[in-house]
Amino acid sequence: MENKGLIFIPDISGFTRFMNETEIGHSQAIIQELLEIMINANQIGLEVSSIQGDAILFYKFGAAPDMDALYKQVEKMFHDFHRYLLMYDQRRICQCEACKSASGLTLKVITHYGEFTGFNMKNFSGSLNLHGKDIIVAHQLMKNDIELHEYWLVTDQLRPESAPAQLPEWVNWNSSAKHTEHGSIPFQYTHLTPLKDEIPPAEDPQLEITNKVKVMTVSREFDVEINELFFNTIDFSQRKNWLVGIKDADQVSDPLLRVGTSHRCVLDKGQMIQYTSSYSYSPEKIIYSETSEGKKHSLYQTYEKIGENRTRLTCDLYIKNNFIMKTMFGLMMKKKYEKEFRQSLENLAAYMKKTHQPGHKHEHAG
Repeated sequence: MENKGLIFIPDISGFTRFMNETEIGHSQAIIQELLEIMINANQIGLEVSSIQGDAILFYKFGAAPDMDALYKQVEKMFHDFHRYLLMYDQRRICQCEACKSASGLTLKVITHYGEFTGFNMKNFSGSLNLHGKDIIVAHQLMKNDIELHEYWLVTDQLRPESAPAQLPEWVNWNSSAKHTEHGSIPFQYTHLTPLKDEIPPAEDPQLEITNKVKVMTVSREFDVEINELFFNTIDFSQRKNWLVGIKDADQVSDPLLRVGTSHRCVLDKGQMIQYTSSYSYSPEKIIYSETSEGKKHSLYQTYEKIGENRTRLTCDLYIKNNFIMKTMFGLMMKKKYEKEFRQSLENLAAYMKKTHQPGHKHEHAG
């Protein structure tokens, strides 16, 4: 029995280029998060048939939705997609090509209405496997001659002239057709890039201590290139090899290290949760901080390039600017912490000698 319904396919443009040119692990993680965001942006009762690499095949049996509802769904998905990219670009720490170029990914949406059927594969439950001539049509429309990289394509079956939609003024429809061996498929499309102007800047996660005071500074120079030193020191899995008092650092909340990522520090006595709270990068200077849960203290690590393969690392410890806390730290903990941090930097120097490869530059983390 044939059924009629909506076919809705959001497709991440630039996916193939992105995957070929960049770090495969990070690019896959970013695409996975984007696909999940688009699935969660569903607000008109769409069902997922399959995820096809860089695209999702959504469907909904029944009468075609009106253009206003369809536009709101496209708008929601587009906004959430680019809001994520803006936030990731603002908070990312990794400098690999995948992470640096993620903000250039774009989204196109193919919408069609027609006949198709669905069935569950034997021994597999969940999503329907769709087939039918209009499923083929929708996939054929994904390959077209549109020069734009961000657009919404609508076939004539979804745009009845008798019921014009109340869409934003910037929506400008262009007519075209896809020529196939079975004939011509007319469609219309509009650019979606103006929607980016409606997306607010990513919010600051506000993980730093707002009123803080520096209580300790320890510094050392290393015969290591700045990026290699930085990405080795923020490798949570290796901290137990050089950081005094740390038995392990685990339970990392995010496979893509960024501002806001949390991890657990397993100490000689007890444990604590730390957040990656700030980060700034330039080829000559990197500043990175972690703040404890509850914002009791923050450690700022400043990496300064002082030669082609020589870097100065300065560790600054901050606590809340409270007279009693500052006094107690100075009397009871400062000497102990300074001694442990100096030993940690000596351990780090020895660790880097074991792992350092001359001429090799780390450009990513994770």
